Amino acid sequence: MRSAVVFDYGFGNVRSMMRALSNCGLDVALTSDHGQAIEADGLVVPGVGAFAACMEGLRAVGGDRVIIERLRKGRPVLGVCVGEQIMFTQGRENGEPSEGLGLIGGSVDRLDADVVPHMGWDTVAAPENSVLMRGVEGERFYFVHSYASSTADPVDFSGMGISSHDDAQVTWCDYGRSRFVAAYERGPLSATQFHPEKSAGAGERLLRNWIATFE
Repeated sequence: MRSAVVFDYGFGNVRSMMRALSNCGLDVALTSDHGQAIEADGLVVPGVGAFAACMEGLRAVGGDRVIIERLRKGRPVLGVCVGEQIMFTQGRENGEPSEGLGLIGGSVDRLDADVVPHMGWDTVAAPENSVLMRGVEGERFYFVHSYASSTADPVDFSGMGISSHDDAQVTWCDYGRSRFVAAYERGPLSATQFHPEKSAGAGERLLRNWIATFE
C-alpha cells in the first residue's frame, strides 16, 4: 500500500485531510518525524492561520528541510491553503513581510475584494497541461482564505539542488478585484489555495490525480 504523511507542525485542520487520503486508499500518518516524512510516497503540508506563524512553526520542527529534501529526491509534496502560501517567496500580513520557502516566486498579500475572507465554492481556470486538475477543470472547489499570491514566477532551483527542468502549471481564480494562484504544479511540487479535502468529488479526483504522480 502506498503511503502519505500529513506533516504535523501544529498548523492545519489535519483530520479531514487524513480521512480524505485514507479514502483514496493510502496508508496515512500524522507526524513530524523527518525520516518518515521524507520516505513516504507523498507528503502533505497543511496550514491555517497567519503566514509568519506557520513558517515559524514549520522551521521549529525542521519541516522546511524535509520539504527541500523530498523535492531534491523528486518525491511529491502537496501544500494546501497556507501550506501553499508558504511555498512562495514571502507573505505580507498587516504590512509586515515574512520570508517563505522561496519555491514559488511571488508575494502573498491580502485579497482585494469587498468581502474578505473568500469563503465558499468557486470555479478555477486550469492550464491545458495540468495534472492535478485533469478531469475537474470545470468543477468548483472550496476556499477559505484572506490572502493569496497574484503571481507565480518560476524559481531557479539549482542553488537548492532541485531539478529545474519542469515547466510550471498555474491554475487561477478570480475573486473581487484579485486574480490569484489557486493551484501550482512544477515537478514534484504541487500546491492548492483551496481545500481539496473539503471539495467533495472534485477534491477527491484531484487527490487521486496527485497520488497517480507517486508512480
